Amino acid sequence: MKILALNWQDLKNPMSGGAEVHLEELLRRIAAKGHAVTLLCSGFAGGPSEEMVDGIRIVRAGNRYNFNLIAPFHLRRLVKRERYDLFLEDINKIPFYTPFYLRLPSIIIIPHLFSTAVFEEINWVLGSYIYLAERPLTRVYRRKRFCVISESTAADLVSRGVGRDNIRVIHCGIDRSLYNNDHGYRKFDYPAILYLGRIKKYKSIQHLIAAFAIVRRTVVDARLTIIGAGDYLAALQEQTRALDLDDAVEFTGFVPSAAKVEYLCRSHVMVYPSLREGWGLTNIEANSCGTAVVAADSPGLRDSVRDGASGLLYEYGNVGQLAEKILALLSDPERRGALEQGGRQWAAQFDWDLAAGEFLDLCLETAGRR
Repeated sequence: MKILALNWQDLKNPMSGGAEVHLEELLRRIAAKGHAVTLLCSGFAGGPSEEMVDGIRIVRAGNRYNFNLIAPFHLRRLVKRERYDLFLEDINKIPFYTPFYLRLPSIIIIPHLFSTAVFEEINWVLGSYIYLAERPLTRVYRRKRFCVISESTAADLVSRGVGRDNIRVIHCGIDRSLYNNDHGYRKFDYPAILYLGRIKKYKSIQHLIAAFAIVRRTVVDARLTIIGAGDYLAALQEQTRALDLDDAVEFTGFVPSAAKVEYLCRSHVMVYPSLREGWGLTNIEANSCGTAVVAADSPGLRDSVRDGASGLLYEYGNVGQLAEKILALLSDPERRGALEQGGRQWAAQFDWDLAAGEFLDLCLETAGRR
């Protein structure tokens, strides 16, 4: 097949995240099976307008601020020049509303929908723009096939009027050659709590810091490490100073993959307090490294945690309950060990090759090539 994909960014973009990992893990495996894959996305400083990456032809245009405005022109130009069998649209920001101007068999990939959660992250003017731009999505795309990465997102689409038969849930995989404890790392010799991910307001790391202040009243030698970069960092550092936690909270910024895996292996608890996610891949990666997780019972995260088996869920925003869950694991090594073992078993089910195989089957069905 010849496949044309559309996403706001590609993995080389400095602003890339989980959506880009998900799409390109699938696309490069499809390309490796002999299918021709083109990905159209926004440009960035230093990024060439076109290059081949892992068998994927990357075409870049514009930038992240104007890409939704110029994408229709570039899509029509590509379709006019080449005969594509299938179109993939990854919606992880504002939809491109391609059914208005493209007539190709299509799969709409949705990690998660923002809905009102967007107002937790940005000002009400821009938030209203994104919120209103997302509202017509299900009406415009109602005849398309959807691929989502969690049951929570599938339920969200159904609640908006999409038929469940038009939705395929294909979970993310993980790279188990990277996310493991083959090095035999031992846990830190102090109670270690970890957050790993982007530093954004909707990730609700502020809840974790507030809960950590409660934890320290009981476990005085506990430490919290926050790995990642983002525009909410200064607010979190100010909160840490206000709570007099400077000596117990470390902000590392970006760390290389090897260091990230070491932290995942050596920490006693990994916490994911976000308001909404597509899936919660970091939970699975932590489990694969032998670490129990505590996560908010919020869309996406509740799908990536087996409550009581691979980790513990708490009511989103309930700081006291979050502190209780962390303390429960720090104070009970036997229970924590059972969750670590259960987490390894849970993580073993997720594989990018299997996910790509399922996705390729969906592509062939949609393109009428089975």
